[in-house]
This record gives sequence, C-alpha cells and structure tokens, in this order.
Amino acid sequence: MTTALSRPRAARFATFMFFGLNGFGMGMWVVHIPNVERATGISHSTLGALLLVLGGAAFAGMQVAGPLADRLGHRRLVPAAGIFLGLSLCGPGFANSWWTLGLALALFGFGNGAIDVGMNAHAVVVERAYPRPIMAAFHAMWSIGGAIAAVIGAATLGAGVPTGVTLTCTGALCLLLSLVSARFLMEPSDAPAPAGSPETPRPARRRPPGKTVWLLGLLALALMLSEGVANDWAALHMEKVLGTSASTAALAYGAFAVAMTTGRFLTDRVAAWAGPAAIVRYGAALAAAGLTTAAAAPWVPLSLVGWALFGLGLSGGVPQLFTAAGNLDTRASGALMARVVGLGYVGLLAGPALIGGLTRWMPLNVTFAVPVVLCVLAAVFAGVLSPKPQPAEQPVCS
Repeated sequence: MTTALSRPRAARFATFMFFGLNGFGMGMWVVHIPNVERATGISHSTLGALLLVLGGAAFAGMQVAGPLADRLGHRRLVPAAGIFLGLSLCGPGFANSWWTLGLALALFGFGNGAIDVGMNAHAVVVERAYPRPIMAAFHAMWSIGGAIAAVIGAATLGAGVPTGVTLTCTGALCLLLSLVSARFLMEPSDAPAPAGSPETPRPARRRPPGKTVWLLGLLALALMLSEGVANDWAALHMEKVLGTSASTAALAYGAFAVAMTTGRFLTDRVAAWAGPAAIVRYGAALAAAGLTTAAAAPWVPLSLVGWALFGLGLSGGVPQLFTAAGNLDTRASGALMARVVGLGYVGLLAGPALIGGLTRWMPLNVTFAVPVVLCVLAAVFAGVLSPKPQPAEQPVCS
C-alpha cells in the first residue's frame, strides 16, 4: 500500500502547494487593494468596475483552461496557469492609471480562473488514486493561504514595503513553486476511473452528461452565492443591525471563516463515512439554520454562533460538487469542471451585489432570506450526488 500510494502522496502535496499558493496570491492582492486605489488615483466606483473586470476575466480563464486541461494534460496546464498567475500578479502593484490597472486585473483574473479550474481538476485525479476522500482538505489549504497572506501583508504594509515589491515577490514565489511542483502532478490515466465513468477510447464526437453537470453547477452557484454573502456582509450586519463596534463586528466574519476552514479539514473523514450527498444535504440545512439564527438573533453571542454554524454548514458542500463534476466523464473532466466552477464563481460574485441591491427595499437581515432559501434548495436537490445503481448484467442465452 505504501508503494502504491507514493506517487499519489507526492501529487497530493503538490496539489496542496497550488491551492495554498492560489489563496496566498489572492490574499496578498486583497490586502493591498487600498494602496493600489491610492496609487492609481481612482474612485471607489471605478475600482468596483475594475473588480468586475477581474471577475469576468477569471470566468473566461476557467472556460479556456478546462478544455485545455483535457487536451494538454494536467502536468502542463496546471504549472502553466501557476506561472501565468505569478507573472500577472506583478501588474497591479505597478499600475498608475485606471486603464493600466484594468489591463493588469484582466490578466491577473484570467490566470486566477485558469489555475482555479486546473488545480481542482487535478485534485479530483489525485483523490481517485486515494482510498478515501481528500478534496475538502485542498480547499481548506486555500483558506490557510489566504490567512497567511493577511498576516504577511499586514506586516509588509506596516513596514512600508512598496506594493509593487511585495506583489512581485509573491508572484516570483508562485512561479518558482509552480515549476518545482510540476514534476509531481498526475494525469487522469494515472488514477483508476470512477465507477460508472466511460473508459472506452475517446470517440470522434462525445456527449457529456449535460443535465447532471448543469444541476451540479446550479448547486455550486447557490452555495457559493451564500458564501459570498458572508464574505461581504457578515461584519456589516453585526455593525448596522446589532449596533456593535467595528472591531466586534469583525468577529462575525472571523467566526464564519474559522468554522469553514475547520469544517473543510473534517469533511473528508465524514464524507468517507456518510457519502457526498449527505455532506451537501445536511451541510446546506445546517447553513440555512445558522444564517437564520445569525440574522434573527438579538444578541451578539448568539449571532456569532449562527455565523459559525453557517460557515460549518457550507464548508464541505462545494468540494463534493467539484469532485462529482470531475468524475462524470474522465475524458472531459476539465471542461465539465469549468462549467461547475464557473457557475459557482458567478454566484460568489453575484451574492454580495444582490444583497446590496435588495437593501434598498428591505432591512439587511431580511435580505439574508435569499441565501437561506438557496441553501434549503441545495439540501433538497443534494440527491444528484447519490450514486445511481448500475443495471444488472443480463445473462447470455445460448
């Protein structure tokens, strides 16, 4: 068993590196946004529009990288995306106008989207070579990378290190580790095909499982939209609705983020016992109950408990959806995952904007009914992850 797992273990470590690097790179960009805004002299509204450019470019990168992963292989696509991300990360630090920042963010977003799909598709391959689920731990590593970026970014900002220098060093680290980790990656042919996945040679024209992949994508959109709401509105809810100070309000997002990261480290063990459908079903139900508690609670401690339950409930669902998409058809796993990851990313971007628009007509805590309903719907349709029984083999009559 040790010999059989030596290569998957190396590939698992390399995949951890890519997830951590992606989270670290994104985190370093986020903590330097105020500096970049001041350096370019743009307004808040212009920055908001340019962030939409970043999001749109990321979605485009996902759709391009998915089919390329199937065609070129993961050992080529994933390191190339990591190198592209590292090189593009330098751009925002040296932008001096709105159009140079827009160009830099378009390149950075494209690289981020490409590596997002590539590393998730590779993670599915590595998981197939393991005797147990490991997907959620990769996503936890992304969160760890972001947390490390927050600490290091705060230190460099406090020391007065120029933004361009910090982001360039971060990009160089992404480039170097992408090159070092490339040799340890696996191809889909290196792992056993999942039960029920086509293993026949690639036909001239294939028909991917369209209905299932779109349903998985809609579930990812629902769960990641809910996650986006917590990212942007948790602290503001505590401050505006419960009347807390800014420092106390920050605990709301902290409770959510810590619970989500912890849950992702625990999810794989639970999924091995209960199955992916149960993770999504009961996790989404717990998330709905948690957000309802956070929104309705009149006391700060109870609201913090609600935000923590919301994060814990959401922690394991998306990794299960990505795994299911990548295993629908191993010959087209990259293209299929691009759809699911892309729809999820749309939800992540759309959630905060949707809630912001609804606050024009209703109180902030009432708008949280939208993600609550989406979580309930995710729990209802989680059965799409249940394995379908294989038809019994018909006896051959002589």
